[in-house]
Amino acid sequence: MMNSKQDWTELYRQAPDWFRDAKFGLFFHWGPYSVPAYKNEWYSRNMYAKGNGINLYHEQTYGPVSKFGYKDFYDGMTGDRFDPEEWADMTVRSGARYAGPVTEHSDNFSLWNSRVNPINCVNYGPKRDVLGECARAFRKRGIRLLTTFHHQWLWGWFMSSDPDADVYDPANEIYYGKSLPLETNRYAPYRLPDEAFNKMWIDKVMEVVDNYDPDLVYFDSRTNIISEKYRWEAVSHMYGKKKDLILSHKQEDFPENVGILDIECGAFEEIKPFPWQTDDRLEDNVTWCMVQDPKYKSATRIIHQLCDIVSKNGNLLLNVGPYADGSFHEDAKRILFEIGDWLKINGEAIYGTRPFVISGEGPSTVKDVDYNIDMVNAQLENQAGDAGDVSLTTFTDEDFRFTTKGSTLYAIAMGWPKDRTLRIHTLKAGGNKDHIRSVTLLASGQSLSFDQTDTELIVRLPEKKPCDHAYALKIE
Repeated sequence: MMNSKQDWTELYRQAPDWFRDAKFGLFFHWGPYSVPAYKNEWYSRNMYAKGNGINLYHEQTYGPVSKFGYKDFYDGMTGDRFDPEEWADMTVRSGARYAGPVTEHSDNFSLWNSRVNPINCVNYGPKRDVLGECARAFRKRGIRLLTTFHHQWLWGWFMSSDPDADVYDPANEIYYGKSLPLETNRYAPYRLPDEAFNKMWIDKVMEVVDNYDPDLVYFDSRTNIISEKYRWEAVSHMYGKKKDLILSHKQEDFPENVGILDIECGAFEEIKPFPWQTDDRLEDNVTWCMVQDPKYKSATRIIHQLCDIVSKNGNLLLNVGPYADGSFHEDAKRILFEIGDWLKINGEAIYGTRPFVISGEGPSTVKDVDYNIDMVNAQLENQAGDAGDVSLTTFTDEDFRFTTKGSTLYAIAMGWPKDRTLRIHTLKAGGNKDHIRSVTLLASGQSLSFDQTDTELIVRLPEKKPCDHAYALKIE
């Protein structure tokens, strides 16, 4: 628990039912960093680290950072093909129940029509209110609105080891913030944000909450450098506006019970008594934004991850980054639609469920893992932009994940065995679910024959698979 000078108890709030029922969300890293589309979204920072690979690429491609700075990418983020209706359609087809663009990353570029920050998507780049257009399109389709804030990272973000960098020109302070000691770009700097920075931080949050009415407000890591007074005021304002609004946070940036714990690219080994969230990415490159030659994870991998997370009382928030023009890679859309097709026929075992007495069984192990402060510091030190995937688990046809809804139990098999026989030891006679009356293959509605012995529940599958990826059993 964080040391506190504020009384946070009046701001304690449980996760609303809409969040607990939704299970799956999407968000979209889109910004001027999508223009060079090189390595990752930390381009805006690492282009100023003299001698870094991104810095060398930038100077070879665009020229020295004294002449071509990050601000010069703004106009390349054209948004020519940005269609909020298409974004909404893709979200619905993926099966996600909440979504939103990265509202402001670490680069001071606001993706809403901001009056407190002139560096925004209406004045530059697309010259459209990205968040506002998404909010309208999403709400028409019944999608809850997510807004994500990473702007505490702006404190020291652009400070360069190149003294000639354009970030040090006083005329450019409007784009990059005021010049600060280089050490302020650390995760935990000695020199913490001043009053003006804290005020701008909260003004941006309140402007979005007041004007766009989000349902989930996500704060990235390092929010702990913001004065506790301003963090408290932000939450008090947010929670006073809307009863079913909830925030998510990382590490101990906010006290327990104030919002939802988010573990980046993470997993838990066991069921947690509290709702939680993992934010992860569809990208199989080490990036959260569109890059040259993008690669994507398979639908099977995402579906298995979703089943594991949901069985342990969590939600999956999945990122996919568009091109600078606002369109998405065809492979990304295809995989999202594949996930959605699976959820159309198996979603009863996911949406609106709650954990069973245990999360599952099988030989594959999932460890407690989080993109924690040590990993963030490693990322800052090696300037890689990301420490890679920390949550990868490969499941087998002997692995199961359990969920419940009322008196109904769902057992999700992570594979289709060659002998078409599922053996679930947890559901043996006299065990966690005695006197089973029926077992149905959810994707097809087909009743399955089964035997409940003293050692296992034996379920016989049909000859033909009803779908791919994973197979949910509805057990009464």
